[in-house]
Amino acid sequence: MSIKSLAARVFAAIIDKQTKKWSSKPIAAQEKVFKYLIGTASSTAFGKAHSFNSITSYKDFQEKVPVRDYEELRPFIDRVVAGETDILWPGKPLYYAKTSGTTSGAKYIPITKESMPEHVKAARNAILSYIHETGKAAFVDSKMIFLQGSPEMTDKNGVQLGRLSGIVAHYVPGYLQKNRLPSWETNCIEDWETKVEAVIDETLPEKMGVISGIPSWVQMYFERIVKRTGKKVGEVFPDFSLFIYGGVNFEPYRPKFDQLIGRKVDSIELFPASEGFFAYQDKQDEKGMLLLLDAGIFYEFIPADQFFEENAPRLTIGDVKIGVNYVLIISTTAGLWAYNLGDTIAFTSTSPYRVIVTGRIKHYISASGEHVIGKEVEQAMEDAAAIHNVIINEFTVAPQLAPPQDELPYHEWFIEFGAVPQNLQEFKEALDLKMRAQNSYYDDLIVGKVLQPLIITPVKENGFKEYMKTIGKLGGQNKLPRLSNDRKIAQVLERLLES
Repeated sequence: MSIKSLAARVFAAIIDKQTKKWSSKPIAAQEKVFKYLIGTASSTAFGKAHSFNSITSYKDFQEKVPVRDYEELRPFIDRVVAGETDILWPGKPLYYAKTSGTTSGAKYIPITKESMPEHVKAARNAILSYIHETGKAAFVDSKMIFLQGSPEMTDKNGVQLGRLSGIVAHYVPGYLQKNRLPSWETNCIEDWETKVEAVIDETLPEKMGVISGIPSWVQMYFERIVKRTGKKVGEVFPDFSLFIYGGVNFEPYRPKFDQLIGRKVDSIELFPASEGFFAYQDKQDEKGMLLLLDAGIFYEFIPADQFFEENAPRLTIGDVKIGVNYVLIISTTAGLWAYNLGDTIAFTSTSPYRVIVTGRIKHYISASGEHVIGKEVEQAMEDAAAIHNVIINEFTVAPQLAPPQDELPYHEWFIEFGAVPQNLQEFKEALDLKMRAQNSYYDDLIVGKVLQPLIITPVKENGFKEYMKTIGKLGGQNKLPRLSNDRKIAQVLERLLES
């Protein structure tokens, strides 16, 4: 055992004790964060506008600070971006993380000197938690690759602006720098396809132990390796033992990864965002990720089925229940207050508190009142694919409310198969049954002949990559929505299928 791997085990044990300390007292941990946030920001423009000085309880906070999304908080954010100080949080941010907006175009998420260390600490602790649980630390002596955005920054009124993954690249600990790939120059390549080829050039000769990134883009990297070498990824990198991912549910990709790698590897799921690092997988045999309750983030939870109601209930950590779908609301040391992140989660455990990401509150299908969410379509696909031993590269779902020839409306599943099933009709029927089992409203609509069973439209190889390229979102941290309540994505895919 090397000195580095031995030191990693010792450090992992220390971090495990610290984690158990706050996770065993979750309500106290959140109360401490709440008091710190309110007290620190009381003299900011936002704090004064919302009478933070008179807030003595969470009930006061609820009454004075409404839930907002980016657009609703934007008047304050625009003042920050314009260069004003003490607006949402004392002083100026260290960075702005640039993300894709919806109605607003680009979004500028502030990252402060208080919030930045929490991003780094959470990523570090996720790996240390794995080391402590499994005793596996040899990978710290191998090379590690992090498929991410460019670390190059631009100036925005005296504050550095970049993608979150690129910002985090500036904070890789010194003891990992020699192990880290790709090189700075390769990471700065903007064109994703060119970048992937350059990453392969750099990694093929190396002893790779850890590979990290969003599954869809790591899959592209793996496919290119297999194509170039004619070997499975596990043969090319015999020391590859750990895959770290976040951003999307990995389960629909897992069979394809197993095929590309040629063997099983351990994995760690993360729940990071520009707005904060919320959770990481702390146990290999437990479902869900440990929600970070001491990391400068105060959480609120609104039941997803009540979110669009007036005066929807806002719950704190002590009020949540296992299995309920909640919209995640955050207040942070970056100056986001009662901020609707847009993600929905469900708790798998309350001792300690572990969560899974179930989708996006804006990504659903309810064209006929079924309110299908991302977790349901992913689970249905996973189950049907397992039954028919089918590999799925990628998929998305959209409603078709105006089919030709007076047919009943249906859900259209655009699927890129690793190989199209021998009997597509049987696979379609199995997928529809699994979908009906996931969502009782959908089942009622099928039984009541309001909807017909789902329709599958096969997508050609690399069709979804063509789609992402068409909309300017190929690679990096960009993700394909699993489902939508309109046909904007479907219409682009239809045009690509016709070409």
